[in-house]
Order: sequence, then C-alpha cells, then structure tokens
Amino acid sequence: MGDFVQYSLTDAQQELRAQILKLCADFGDEYWLKIDQEARFPEEFYKAVASAGWLGIAMPEEFGGTGLGISEATVMMQAVAESGACMSGASAIHMNIFGLNPVVVFGTPAQKQRFLPPLIAGQEKACFGVTEPNTGLNTTELKTRAEKRGDRYIINGQKIWISTAQVADRILLLARTTPLDQVKRKTDGLTLFYTKLDRAKVEVRLIHKMGRHGVDSNMLFFDGLEVPEEDRIGAEGEGFRLILHGLNPERILIAGEAVGIGQAALSRAANYARTREVFGRPIGQNQGIQHPLARCWAQLEAAGLLTMKAAALYDAGRECGAESNAAKYLAAEAGFAAAEAAVLTHGGMGYAQEYQVERYFRESMIPRIAPVSRELILSHIAEKVLGQPKSY
Repeated sequence: MGDFVQYSLTDAQQELRAQILKLCADFGDEYWLKIDQEARFPEEFYKAVASAGWLGIAMPEEFGGTGLGISEATVMMQAVAESGACMSGASAIHMNIFGLNPVVVFGTPAQKQRFLPPLIAGQEKACFGVTEPNTGLNTTELKTRAEKRGDRYIINGQKIWISTAQVADRILLLARTTPLDQVKRKTDGLTLFYTKLDRAKVEVRLIHKMGRHGVDSNMLFFDGLEVPEEDRIGAEGEGFRLILHGLNPERILIAGEAVGIGQAALSRAANYARTREVFGRPIGQNQGIQHPLARCWAQLEAAGLLTMKAAALYDAGRECGAESNAAKYLAAEAGFAAAEAAVLTHGGMGYAQEYQVERYFRESMIPRIAPVSRELILSHIAEKVLGQPKSY
C-alpha cells in the first residue's frame, strides 16, 4: 500500500468536513424532500456552496479556486451526501468539482482564464456530454459528428443521460471529427470541446426517472450547433486521451458520495432502531436488526478507506485506475446495502417519504449504475490487475 494510505483524515481535512457539514445544516430534510417532490434544481444550495468558495475546491488558485486535491474534494462530496442531501445535493455541484479537469490540464492560458473563473464563482453551470443512446460505455463508437468549416465546427448528433442540461450554460462535449473507418486506432479522431449550450441548435429533452428529481437528466439533440475553434480543448483528434484525465477523479468522487449516502442511511436506521419499540422492547435490541446495520458499518468503513487511498494515489500522481474503479464498486454496493437496510429497519415507515430513507434508497442506485457499470469495473480489474484476457 506504500506511503499513500491515510488511515484517518488530517486535521485540515477534518476542519474542511466540519465546514461543509455546517453549510449543509442550513439545508435540512424538508428542503431536500421538497426539491425531490417539485423536481426543482437546488439553486439555493448551489449558490451557498459557490458563495463559500467550495465549487473550486480542486481548481487552481490563480483562477479563483482553492487549489486542494481530489482527496479534499472527496471529503467534501462525502460530507454533502452524508448530510442528507445525497445525490440531489452532490450531483448539483459534482460536475464543477471534477468535470473541467481536462481544461485545467490541457486548456490554453486564455481558455483557462475564460472558462474557469465563471464556473468557480457559480456564474456558469456546466454539463458533461459524452454518453450516446447507441454506444453506452463503448466511447470509441461515438456517432456525434463535428465537421470543420472554416474557423468553426458544426455539431450534429445525440447524447443521453446528460445531467443538469436543463440549467447548464456550457457543455464539455466529445464528438468525432474523423470518421471511425478513417482512423488507425478507435481512440483517435475524437475531439473535445467546451462551448455554449445554444438551445436554438440543441434540443434538451428531460428524462423522467426513478430518483434524484432535483437534478435533471436529459437527451440532447444537436442540429447544426456551431462551435468556434477557440472552444476546442487540446488538439483535434486527441479528445479521448484528454477525457481520461477526468475519469478516475469522477469515480473517486462518486465513491465518496456513495459512502455518504450509506452513512446518512445508517445513521437514520440506528436512531430509529434505538427508539422504535415493538413487543415491549427497542427493535435495536434484536440481533436481526443489529447485525445487518453492523455489517453495513463495516462495509462503509472499508469502502471509505479504499476511496481515500485512491484519492491519495491520484493526488500523488501515481497510477490509480484499479483503486478508483474498485472504490467506486465497493462504495456503491455498500451505500446501496445501507440504504436498503435503513428502509427495512423502518419497516412500513421506511416506505413513507417523510422518513427520508426511501429517497436515500432511490438515489443509492445511481452510483451502482453510473458512470460505469459494476460488470465493466470487474472486467477492468480482471484484465489490468489479474492479467486475464480482455473479455469485451
């Protein structure tokens, strides 16, 4: 495990966690229940995070960010989810935290100055446009086309499961500039753009879904969107390589959020088990209630440790692909198990919205599905860590 394992948070990270939880305390259960019921973006929460300067936690200080690492960002996002905001709160700010990492790493000085300060200040919202209806996780097969015409690109195609596109000002967009049959490697010919989401040329169609109603998910239809050349990030055809710089941080942050959901659910379940009496005794006195909750605590602790190890490796510039994927896998499973246990501990009341845990349960499904499936993670680890033949 080397020198990069932190078995406990540093004093500075503990203080950061305390500050985030204090901010989140102003947005209680009723706020998030109302956001979910009204399917409304949590603008008040978003503005509070922006005003406190936390949207730029992992962004360079010269552009208004805090200049901290993915470790600190993970502590932050776990605390947000753990406060009871769960994915409704985390997803509202998630893209700001990691999404523009390719711009930070590969953008020109002029692009960084133009794009990063408005995002960090909360003046602009961004969405992440990669996934397509007919390609799923097979990113190299993307069909959305960007054709060069003079000093601009014309974008046509579709994207799906694009979060916050209803409220976003800009989009980080991956599109194919060279047809697949004309490239040597499938990963070639994809180009990355960060540009305005011009709704005159992009139809944003809401997807009605199981949970996280406060943060929208969408189908996007591009019909002649014009993107100026100065909105291209990096070299033409190098977009796939650029986008990889955001993937491990995203998995780590999702893992932290999943652990946070699990902690929120476990806390509610434990409190309910202590106070709810059936047959003349607290239900928490029964091992049938105790053991599942204790198992959840152990699973969440283990997943949290691997998540922080992956974050520490990333911040140290070390290879962290296997750890990031495994952390996301374990945290998502542990978070879901805790949310399920919380609903079952509450019995019938677990199905009632006012007890919150049914919302936790619905939102705990998201880290299990996105941004990469459990099955693909296991295939990745089997191939990259265990040396097995590639299976797909």
